[in-house]
Amino acid sequence: MNRDKEIKEYLEGKLSREENMKYEIAEELGLLDKVLESGWKSLSAKETGRIGGLMTRRKKKTENM
Repeated sequence: MNRDKEIKEYLEGKLSREENMKYEIAEELGLLDKVLESGWKSLSAKETGRIGGLMTRRKKKTENM
């Protein structure tokens, strides 16, 4: 998805649940401003891995409930 289009959909609340979770986690980690300004490619491997790990943990938690 185009970065600008994705950001617009995020701000309008039109993203899928999984994509929305990615933005929520980025916000919790203090990375949302960086993502909104420069895109997901601006994150380091460590930052991206942290987001992916937290997403996986949350998905497992919701599946078990």
